[in-house]
Amino acid sequence: MIEHRWLLWLVGWALSAALLLVLYLRQRRTGDATAVDAGWGASVALLAILDGVFGPGDASHRVLIAVLAGFENARVAWVVVRRLGGKEDGRYAELRRRWRERGREQTTFAIFYQAQALLAAVLTLPFLFTVFNRHGGLEPLEWAGAALWLLAVAFEVTADAQLRRHKADPSRRGTTMRSGLWRYSRHPNYFFQTLTWVAYALVATAAPWGWLGWIAPALILFLVLFVTGIPPSEEQALRSRGEDYRRYQRETSAFVPWLPRRA
Repeated sequence: MIEHRWLLWLVGWALSAALLLVLYLRQRRTGDATAVDAGWGASVALLAILDGVFGPGDASHRVLIAVLAGFENARVAWVVVRRLGGKEDGRYAELRRRWRERGREQTTFAIFYQAQALLAAVLTLPFLFTVFNRHGGLEPLEWAGAALWLLAVAFEVTADAQLRRHKADPSRRGTTMRSGLWRYSRHPNYFFQTLTWVAYALVATAAPWGWLGWIAPALILFLVLFVTGIPPSEEQALRSRGEDYRRYQRETSAFVPWLPRRA
């Protein structure tokens, strides 16, 4: 067991930094940065397991957060791994083009990869506080968090499966997904993934100082809405689908599932 909370956090950050360094070197060789998303998810999953194994709290709390966060973030990483071997993700291809034009492609990618490692470490704060919870047995907030997690993951998996089927249908190539959960939100996968982070924060809140774990879902929400989530995804969609996607934007909620509007 590691009895000092911030020592455990530093060990996790070092592990994340090492994994992202390996993936950066892979990016230099292949010219494809898509795997950074898998590395981020894998880092979070590994740190959840690390915290669960080495945290000094009651086993019930450690097992709960390790299973919830480990499973979901390993699943997210696997979704990305399945895409490897094709074209580079459009978001990273565009970043590569911009950074190359400025003459700092690899330097900026190196910084970007290590920023992802630090982000993964910061996002594990709910796990860190949870595994220092010495209360015997799970508390009501933790049960509520587990229930929310189950609901969010079920809908996130459904959204991913619906989009995967749409992309696999040759007759729908180049068209915008408008059925299932995608009828009510342009990014239901991001919405329900964000809810999983709310679930982790609920679990953490039962622990001493666990309210600080709400930093993670707040940060995820900011990134999804304004930085690495919706903005680059929509830019790419507009470039590839043009007016069809503009109409979808007018009709459909960007994030929170809601009834469609008339265009």
